[in-house]
Amino acid sequence: MPRTPSKLRKQYLNSEFPEVVLRFEDGHEIVIPKGTRKGFDAWEGERVKILAIWDHTSGEREKVDTWRAEQFEDETSS
Repeated sequence: MPRTPSKLRKQYLNSEFPEVVLRFEDGHEIVIPKGTRKGFDAWEGERVKILAIWDHTSGEREKVDTWRAEQFEDETSS
């Protein structure tokens, strides 16, 4: 029987793009404006797409990368 994945508490700092969207495997998204750090829960092994939004009027998103949940920074309790 496969092992149940662990829930991880992670964070992402958007210091490069005007706005970033983190898109999770289950379809939910987190929007992070430039200069902002947000924490989130993810499952161990889950893939998260990192999408940049350059212009809100166009509706286009540029895929920057795909990371596994373990690649994000652990959220600090401060």
